[in-house]
Amino acid sequence: MKTSTDKARARAAVGAVGLVLALAACSSGQEQGGGAAQAAGGGSDGGPIEIVYLQKQGDQQYFVDQADGAKAAAAELGDVTVTVVNLGTDSNKAISELDAAIARGVDGIIMVAPDQAIGPQVIEKAEAAGIPLLASDDSLEDADGAPAPFVGFNGTAMGNSVGEKAAELYTDAGWDAGATRIIATGKMDLSVCVQRLDGATESFGAAVDPMPEVIELGNDNSATDAMNRAGAVITANQDVDNWVVVGCNDETETGVVTALQNAGISPDNIIGVGLGAYLTCKDWSAGQETGNKAALFISGRDVGAAAVDAMVAQIRDGVVLPPETIADTHMVDASNWEAEGVVCT
Repeated sequence: MKTSTDKARARAAVGAVGLVLALAACSSGQEQGGGAAQAAGGGSDGGPIEIVYLQKQGDQQYFVDQADGAKAAAAELGDVTVTVVNLGTDSNKAISELDAAIARGVDGIIMVAPDQAIGPQVIEKAEAAGIPLLASDDSLEDADGAPAPFVGFNGTAMGNSVGEKAAELYTDAGWDAGATRIIATGKMDLSVCVQRLDGATESFGAAVDPMPEVIELGNDNSATDAMNRAGAVITANQDVDNWVVVGCNDETETGVVTALQNAGISPDNIIGVGLGAYLTCKDWSAGQETGNKAALFISGRDVGAAAVDAMVAQIRDGVVLPPETIADTHMVDASNWEAEGVVCT
């Protein structure tokens, strides 16, 4: 029977199921295992391990799933506790909770930062305390631009997949570019959102000529804010017949689609491609006609598990945190979301 240590070593070698290790050291110029906050934690003596998982917007379903995946991995590894803290969108809370974790002497810190600008401060504090740090979902860099080890998704590749699917649906619909607008929506000061939305619009443009006008719609990455802010765009474009919607996450895409439908626009005139699938699937589950036509399925549970696996291997066995752990994604729609394992909320 494998011990928990054996499991940690095995996981560090191959990654979590469905995840691919991308070693960024070669392209970044760092030595393998470089990057910020690589210190060994206090659990390396073989005793119990405590990891704190600091999450922005921890009430969003993706992050709920992530926390569940992290705790499940901890339970399987044995003698590992994961303390999850919801930071909301508060960077000050992120720093105070980080300080509290350091003062408590935790063995490892995983953070989804509310604002990437706090990266230098976060990394400096973790390094000074000798606690390994792993950035989850949103990358973090120190004051010199060196990245912390990262687990999550490739934002540009995700956006490319969304844009390609939207272009396919647009072409099949036979819509005219002049009578169509593309709404690209999300938090515009967040690098992963910029990567995803740029990737989506660029791949759409590569597949469609001429390309409809793109309207960028900034929001706080919540469904409510996206829906509210979409109202002004709809009012200013009442002569538009057809709408394509791509978002940084499922919240922003479904928020805009809901606003369009609430404004009396038929689902037949909306092509929404979500990113996450956990909200877009709600209409599919209910059998409703909807502008949410497809979504890129991403698993928060896989990311949380992979983050804990990597952190425990570092603390318990001295396995260097990989510079990047990139999760797999795939497209789903009303016909296959259940078979693909999407958990609809």
